[in-house]
Amino acid sequence: MTLQAVDPVHFEIGPEGRRIRGESAGEGPDLFLCHGLSATRRYVVHGSKVLPRRGFRLHTYDARGHGESDPAGPGEGYSYRELADDLERVVEHLAGPGPLVAGGHSMGCHTAVNFALRKTDRVAGLILIGPVYTPDLDEEAELARWDGRAAALEGGGPEAFGRAAAEGIESDRYRETVERLARQRAALHRHPEAVAQALREVPRSRPFASLEELGGLGMPVLVAGTRDEADPGHPEAVARLYAKQVPHSEFVIENAGESPLSWQGGRLSREIAGFLDRNGIGGQPGS
Repeated sequence: MTLQAVDPVHFEIGPEGRRIRGESAGEGPDLFLCHGLSATRRYVVHGSKVLPRRGFRLHTYDARGHGESDPAGPGEGYSYRELADDLERVVEHLAGPGPLVAGGHSMGCHTAVNFALRKTDRVAGLILIGPVYTPDLDEEAELARWDGRAAALEGGGPEAFGRAAAEGIESDRYRETVERLARQRAALHRHPEAVAQALREVPRSRPFASLEELGGLGMPVLVAGTRDEADPGHPEAVARLYAKQVPHSEFVIENAGESPLSWQGGRLSREIAGFLDRNGIGGQPGS
């Protein structure tokens, strides 16, 4: 089967000073993937072209205040309600009339859940990579960790942020990689002060009230976890808990000793494409 051209088309949505910027690639059913806190759109499938080549129209964008997108406007912030509002605006601007697939990593995963709970009739499939949020999370320790990262970004820029992001990783094998990736991400933001604000506000927001709400997700859901050795900030147990709560879910994770699945853009994309193929959601099976 001939592979599709996948050159990205850039887009801007919203008024001057509050624009969301991103890109779309491929042709076929719409697939929206949202990135994690302090990342950019590059850090979901890491530049992989597998999904556009498998017959999906892949949309990624920088969340408000991140990457090339503008910060929150006056009187606004970085709650999950507002992040999901942005996703809804992107969908309204770009999606065709049919069902779509939504998903993301970490903050982007929770944003997609919030969107799917309010638009259950529109979402045909959901991709949840590295979920973190649970209503009974140890908030004091978690909030202190994120506040420390915000302070590091404000006071020392990407270098200090990278060091703060790697704190708590015991594995020598992965600590340097995490620090390097965090430093690279932080250098991509046009508005680092907005990212620092998001680092404080997003962890204090709740994408949904209880885990029981996940039981209302009637669409097929792929949950991708990571092992704690490399990525303790996205606990494997939480990903497995999400998969258990969702009625129609599949769970995937890297093999022991491998780099986290969320770091492997090509392999993660193939897992997503295979999952969507198995559930009859568009694309080009076997391409």
